[in-house]
Amino acid sequence: MKKQLCVAVLAVAVVSPVWADGAYQDPYQGYNRFMFRVNDTLDRHVMVPVAKGYRKVTPSPVRTGVRNFFNNLRDVVSFGSNVLRLDIEKASTDLVRVGINSTFGLGGLIDIAGAGQMPNNKNTLGDTFASWGWKNSNYFVYPLTGPSTVRDSIGNTILYAYPVQKVVFTDPGARYGASVLGTVSRREALLDLTSGLDEAALDRYAYVRDIFMDMRNRQVGNTGATATEDIDIDSLVPAENDGADGDTSAAADTAESADLAKPAALDAAAVDLPLAEAVSAPAKTLAWTSAHEKYLNYWPVESVQ
Repeated sequence: MKKQLCVAVLAVAVVSPVWADGAYQDPYQGYNRFMFRVNDTLDRHVMVPVAKGYRKVTPSPVRTGVRNFFNNLRDVVSFGSNVLRLDIEKASTDLVRVGINSTFGLGGLIDIAGAGQMPNNKNTLGDTFASWGWKNSNYFVYPLTGPSTVRDSIGNTILYAYPVQKVVFTDPGARYGASVLGTVSRREALLDLTSGLDEAALDRYAYVRDIFMDMRNRQVGNTGATATEDIDIDSLVPAENDGADGDTSAAADTAESADLAKPAALDAAAVDLPLAEAVSAPAKTLAWTSAHEKYLNYWPVESVQ
């Protein structure tokens, strides 16, 4: 028990300073921290209660259908992005996904393409700009939607001005209602994944920023900007030999203590989100970091407007 406690304390001691100090340059940190607080306040007091109410009154099959519908629209954006990138293979896959789900999937309510294990790209205009050479981009907190970069924010702003929903909903009132429903649906899908974020780091802003930047740089192939490294916690705690068969290794103790601390609701498989890629970071010694990565990966990708 003492050894498990020692390992847990060491893990927190190693992780916290890394995330608090920040591994990436943040020239807009003053604005970013302000907007992070604004977004967080709105999320806690508006979005979370609404999302919980939506979950309570809406049957699970209906919620799944709503998510599938808006994910189908994201495939349309992905198709356009891949065409601009001249990535014919991915663009073709996106087009086939939209065709299958829009016809046989009742307008996208049923994800038949996903059930058939078709590639799920979900590329954005930010990915297009990165493929054109804009790989390095500073962290930027977008109002209301959260973690982003300057590059991705420009792409999202274009989608706000020219939303793909205009093709489906010609009436402005219907389009606005669809935007609200899509936002609530997406927040509901993330409730379980974000419930432990407060416990993940002393500085939530730096924690979110560094995980997001690490993940986003890997997605666009900007691995040179990834400043975090794996830290072997085992090397920090020498193994003890308390019996004839030897004590359990530090790695096993770390895994066991992590399992004890991991809320069941934060299982990474709780929500099937695309582009979820594990990041190499000291904070992944916390069992639920992978769930937060999925949250950060999904939330800013393509804004539903």
